[in-house]
Amino acid sequence: MLKPISDLPDGVIGFEAVEELRASDYEDELMPAVRRIWERGDDIRIVLVFERWEGMSGGAAWEDMKTGFQHLTRWKKIALVTDLDWMITLTSLFGWMTPGELRRFPVAERDSAIAWAAE
Repeated sequence: MLKPISDLPDGVIGFEAVEELRASDYEDELMPAVRRIWERGDDIRIVLVFERWEGMSGGAAWEDMKTGFQHLTRWKKIALVTDLDWMITLTSLFGWMTPGELRRFPVAERDSAIAWAAE
């Protein structure tokens, strides 16, 4: 499930992964927030927090890929907040493939991640 993060600076959206991610999380939570930003003509600045990983359904994986490719040039900053070793490794290996600027932050630096995304 993607749980929206409240009290973010204007122009920044954020979500915390809780339990398994499903396609409905993208359809019901992520994409409405992204569309609101696109409709304003703004670039996407997003904070994604993964303190734990409980998996992702096949439908969620597909939605994740589709979301990344939509409006490739509109993705400005992606702050990934995690201490999960495998996510850190994947980010260092494949982060260059992510649209926009991707930066990983430790969980203890969540506030710094939010500030960076808002810059």
